[in-house]
Amino acid sequence: MAGNASKKGKVVLAYSGGLDTSVAVVWLSEQGYDVVTMTADVGQEVIDLEAAKSKSLHSGSVKAYIFDLKKTFVENFVWPSLKANGMYQGTYPLTSALSRPLIAKTLVDIANKEGAAAVAHGCTGKGQDQVRIEVCANALNPKLDVLAPVRDWHFSREAEMQYAIDHGIPVKATAASPYSIDENLWGRSIECGLLEDPWNEPPEDAYELTANPLTAPDAPDYVEVSFEKGIPVALDGEKMDGVKLILALNKLAGKHGVGRVDMVEDRLVGFKSREVYECPAPIALINAHRALETMTLDKRVLAAKKELEVKFAELAYEGYWYSPLKNCIEAFVNETQQYVNGTVKLRLFKGQAVVRGMKASKSIYKHDLATYSEGDAFDHSAAVGFIKIWGLPIKTWTSTFPTQDKTELPIEV
Repeated sequence: MAGNASKKGKVVLAYSGGLDTSVAVVWLSEQGYDVVTMTADVGQEVIDLEAAKSKSLHSGSVKAYIFDLKKTFVENFVWPSLKANGMYQGTYPLTSALSRPLIAKTLVDIANKEGAAAVAHGCTGKGQDQVRIEVCANALNPKLDVLAPVRDWHFSREAEMQYAIDHGIPVKATAASPYSIDENLWGRSIECGLLEDPWNEPPEDAYELTANPLTAPDAPDYVEVSFEKGIPVALDGEKMDGVKLILALNKLAGKHGVGRVDMVEDRLVGFKSREVYECPAPIALINAHRALETMTLDKRVLAAKKELEVKFAELAYEGYWYSPLKNCIEAFVNETQQYVNGTVKLRLFKGQAVVRGMKASKSIYKHDLATYSEGDAFDHSAAVGFIKIWGLPIKTWTSTFPTQDKTELPIEV
């Protein structure tokens, strides 16, 4: 290890235990930093926090923090996004994008505690996670430098592996995956390989959370999702915390092939990218949440909220989680959600999560106003005056400027 490790002070590195961040520990040490690592469990399929800590220290870090952040992730990032029906470009439920502001905040919190001069991440210069982490870190502590070793060192993969071997960093001799994978509790993203050509259908080996809808069970499953203030709190009447509920719904909806997303996405860094996602629980929950809002929110509130949902998703996607506008939108959303209480029945079948029923103790849907049967409380006589007033502007215009409708109908009059 470099002898001048303390010259530049401490740097807190987001550390996964993989090749890139393990090499980054050594590289940053050689640049003159004391490296403190932070490893977070946000619901990755396989992560051993203690093993990551041990490897970090073996690679030369001076301290290694490990955190189980699944509960924090759900309560402070996933649920706010769900309440806003967060879907970037109407399609992507912000799976990876939601974990980055949490990672950035944890890095900054440790940096503040340790008196560090900088934080660091393992993102490349082409990805958008570098933007998210750096913008979020700058928003939380503008005085911290943000370093990106992988972006700066320009190692080839082979040179990086040799560097690791030369410095005694364990390297797993496994065949490289043809895909770039990122996952957390809210979903899984799959990139690269055959997927870079939008003409290619995603191979089945790209998927792990979802069954092929074509070969999924031939009988549907029904599940009832209960919400309190816009947050799902129970499945089929069984109360669950957020982590358990998402895991259960990922498994159930995934069994039926729900949650496969295949899109050409406008990336933050300026180009279009073909992206494949698996998000069983997000798709099911957003469908249910949107449906319940139609029963419990006013028409104009719904319309305004839909416009703000687009902006919320863009801000989250673009790394502006800690921004004034996002905070203002979230305040509006939270005000609406006090009314979103009830239960939605979903049918999970062949890749779809379809709403098949909903109920709310306090609903704007009133049966006595909607029914055409006995008990109809609607005042039919009021329609005459309403139509006269509603149509008066059009009637006034056409009486002043007669309109000649030249549409030719395919019939003789």
